[in-house]
Amino acid sequence: MNAPAPSAPVTAAILVIGDEILSGRTKDKNIGYIAEYLTGIGIDLKEVRVVSDDESAIVSALNALREKYTYVFTTGGIGPTHDDITADCVAKAFGAPLEFNDVAVKIISERAKAMGTEMNEARMRMARIPRGASLIPNTVSGAPGFRIGNVMVMAGVPSIMQAMLDAVAPTLKTGVKMLSDTIRADAREGDVGTELGAIAKAHPEVSIGSYPFFDEKLGPNTNIVVRARDPEKLAAVKAEVEAMLARIKAQMAGSR
Repeated sequence: MNAPAPSAPVTAAILVIGDEILSGRTKDKNIGYIAEYLTGIGIDLKEVRVVSDDESAIVSALNALREKYTYVFTTGGIGPTHDDITADCVAKAFGAPLEFNDVAVKIISERAKAMGTEMNEARMRMARIPRGASLIPNTVSGAPGFRIGNVMVMAGVPSIMQAMLDAVAPTLKTGVKMLSDTIRADAREGDVGTELGAIAKAHPEVSIGSYPFFDEKLGPNTNIVVRARDPEKLAAVKAEVEAMLARIKAQMAGSR
């Protein structure tokens, strides 16, 4: 009996929206969080784009990414102010009318009442959802995000985005988790680069990364990260890397 073919990887992209990110006024805290979260549930983050609060830039980026990847996660631009145009742009990208969602209106109205604030025009903007989209709950501040097609539209405020990601994650298709192991080389990148490249070429199904750092005692040093979905392949390549490092360091010691 033939073994079943491995399932195709589930892929994703992040689209960060906001002039404040590009100007440096706001430091992004969402990309790393989402990347680690997705890796943990078996989704491969393949691309991140950052665009300004410009309709054509947002629509163009969104259409390109949603065609290319299994999922797209957007952050930013769904607040109550005039420059929060993400919902408008997503609706345009999907060719869907943007309309007040009754459930969103109720959620935001009840939140405003509980906080003793007015349900004004600005807050009503956050209840505009593309037709056909489903809401993503916001347990932090009430105003929901939404999902349409393979696009998850989430807030830019980290605590709110994290709550929305927790809410939507159980609905996502996931793949086999990527496993990783880190090997401290105790050698410079230039000492091991050629041999490491040969190992990587021999094992294309395993990802091998080389990351230099400065060690206060030894000086320039390198971490080698081996990544694979198959634990046996991961272990085999890790063993090859460790054996290679032992040979290189023995040669270096002998030449002194």
